[in-house]
Amino acid sequence: MGQPLSEIIRLQPNPENRCFGCGGANDSGMKLTFEQDNAQRKISGRFVLGPRYQGGGGMAHGGIIAVLLDEAMGKVCRFRDARAVTAQLTVDYLKPIDVEQEIVVEAFEEQQSGRNLFMVGEIRNSAGEVLARGKARFVIVRSVHPGGEPEKKALSV
Repeated sequence: MGQPLSEIIRLQPNPENRCFGCGGANDSGMKLTFEQDNAQRKISGRFVLGPRYQGGGGMAHGGIIAVLLDEAMGKVCRFRDARAVTAQLTVDYLKPIDVEQEIVVEAFEEQQSGRNLFMVGEIRNSAGEVLARGKARFVIVRSVHPGGEPEKKALSV
């Protein structure tokens, strides 16, 4: 038998991945690191964005907020051993996010229907106040075999 899955897995940027959000091979990327909580089936990350990702007035750019939510929700697909792409993403910007404050991003699956995975994500401040909330529909484009190799035939979106 294989080793039991650790309850918390740290998801570091892959040095060969060029993804803007989580890839390690994109010099302009965010290189986001998340934690995969296998017991609670959620993805989370703690970040201080810094001035590079600000819009106006020292607040996080709306597109960057969307990237954080999309990345966290996309990582939730790991619990289904599937490769999936974002088909729909909505973001409720509830309060401005100061780029110098620590934020917590969390995401989990709400439901599945066929190849569609419905995710929810939130960004909170250190006091637990919800600053932004996202909902997304991801479409599974290929399954991953237990050994980690993707199926050879990709599904169409």
